[in-house]
Amino acid sequence: MLIRRPAVVVCAAGLLVIAGGTAGLLLTRHSTAAMRPPPLGVAALPAPTGPVVAPPPQVLEKPAPAVARPVLLTIPLIGVRTKLITLGLTAGGELQVPSTTTVAGWYTGSPRPGAIGPAIIVGHIDSLTGPGVFFRLSELQPGDRVYVRRADGTTVEFRVTAVQTYLKDQFPTATVYGPAPYPELRLITCGGAFDYATGHYLSNVVVYTTEVS
Repeated sequence: MLIRRPAVVVCAAGLLVIAGGTAGLLLTRHSTAAMRPPPLGVAALPAPTGPVVAPPPQVLEKPAPAVARPVLLTIPLIGVRTKLITLGLTAGGELQVPSTTTVAGWYTGSPRPGAIGPAIIVGHIDSLTGPGVFFRLSELQPGDRVYVRRADGTTVEFRVTAVQTYLKDQFPTATVYGPAPYPELRLITCGGAFDYATGHYLSNVVVYTTEVS
């Protein structure tokens, strides 16, 4: 049952959105600092400094195989079927978020689904008007399947390997956004306890998946 929340901004996957009543986005306002992409070649990640967990740039030793951009995400078990918009970074180095709770977005700074490395897709958990596209994301379990259709008509299938919930001030940036040796996909939204005093969720839900060969 959907619990009505006060008219405040909530979050969905590591980013902040305050637009048109949208409330259920990625990361919310936090006292901790934002994780901004370190310069290429820098191994150590900076300490958090702001409201957003922004992914560090991925450096691949070999060029990733060319694959078409993702256009549609389907997760049959939880009733998700959404077109995918493209997301980049804001001028402040923060990860953009969808302007609506009804669609998910692929971060263009990450690999395309099916290429080597972790592709990143984020979406809202809810809003003032009801559930968002990733409202049931935390229900997924290892072995469940996720499908991404690409612009060339091909579909890549992923298998869930883990579902983790992290407090936002303990978000494992290197684990979520860091290099991976195989084609993988990360789905991110908000979750955990809801703080009525601040109007924010206290955690992020991250679903880890790997391509099914």
